[in-house]
Amino acid sequence: RARSPIRHASMSDAKSPADFLKSIKGQKVLVKLNSGVDYRGIMSSLDGYMNIAMEQTEEYVNGQLKNKYGDAFVRGNNVLYISAVKDK
Repeated sequence: RARSPIRHASMSDAKSPADFLKSIKGQKVLVKLNSGVDYRGIMSSLDGYMNIAMEQTEEYVNGQLKNKYGDAFVRGNNVLYISAVKDK
C-alpha cells in the first residue's frame, strides 16, 4: 500500500489549549467578545477565568477602529475566542 505524502498530525504534535495560551503571552492577539466587539493588542497576562490584561489595545466595532487604550482588562466571561495575530 502506497504511503500518502500528506502528513497527519498525531496527538503528540497537537498543542493543548493551555499550551497555546501560554505561547501567546507577550504576543499580538485578537480577542473577540460575545458582543461582537474585537480587541487587538499584546496579551500581557491571562488567568484561569480567562480574564485578559492587554497592552497597546485597539477596540474595533463592526471592523472600524473606535478607541485606542494603553492598557485594557477584559473580563473572561465576555470572551468568545482568543486568536494569535500574525505579523505582516
